[in-house]
Amino acid sequence: MKIEILGMGCMKCNTLHNNVKKAVAGLEINPEIVHIQDMDEILERGVMLTPALSVEGRVVCSGRVPSVDEIIEWIGSEGNGEKE
Repeated sequence: MKIEILGMGCMKCNTLHNNVKKAVAGLEINPEIVHIQDMDEILERGVMLTPALSVEGRVVCSGRVPSVDEIIEWIGSEGNGEKE
């Protein structure tokens, strides 16, 4: 499983990264976690607001920091959550 944090490395992006780590630890899985900071790549994915979270290539959240519980839900359903 691949989880991507999309954002330039601001405090919200770092908080999202930490929330992803907490969610993953709670699920006892070992996905590939990538932090994408290249703005061109972020825009190519259709993300206009950061931070954003992508699970298995699908953007599941953008423009806010989701809770650990939300991330667990999206990871558990392999990215079938609704885009916000």
